[in-house]
Amino acid sequence: MYRNPFETYQSIERKTATGRELEAGVLTKAAQMLRQCQRDWNAADRNVRLEQALKNNQRIWTVLQVELGRNDNPMPAPIKHNLILLSVFVDKRTFEVLAFPTPEKLNILIDINTNIAAGLRDSAVEQTQHAPAPNPYKPSPALRMAG
Repeated sequence: MYRNPFETYQSIERKTATGRELEAGVLTKAAQMLRQCQRDWNAADRNVRLEQALKNNQRIWTVLQVELGRNDNPMPAPIKHNLILLSVFVDKRTFEVLAFPTPEKLNILIDINTNIAAGLRDSAVEQTQHAPAPNPYKPSPALRMAG
């Protein structure tokens, strides 16, 4: 059974990953689950695994939708708008695959997750290259949240 993506998100965030690295990792894991369903399409437990993978992916995108809709989200409005539109597409495709499953329909969900994850990783690398060195005497925000 797969863990709730939000719980995974919180537990990993408390460790060393940045938020963007974490989001990239969660999206990559979801893409891997979908890809595995695609590879094992004729498996006896395909329907169960497919439903789990799709629901996991949908939960991730729901969390992203909530975050994108927050007033204090610093992301530029055009990017937020485009990601919200993309999330609506992901929802529609998810329901389509659940109703009428074919392995080909998973391609776009896998590609979206993989490409968004790659962009988040590039962004996280760029952010760490330009970030000032951390103050060893000041706890990170993630540690303050965990306390």
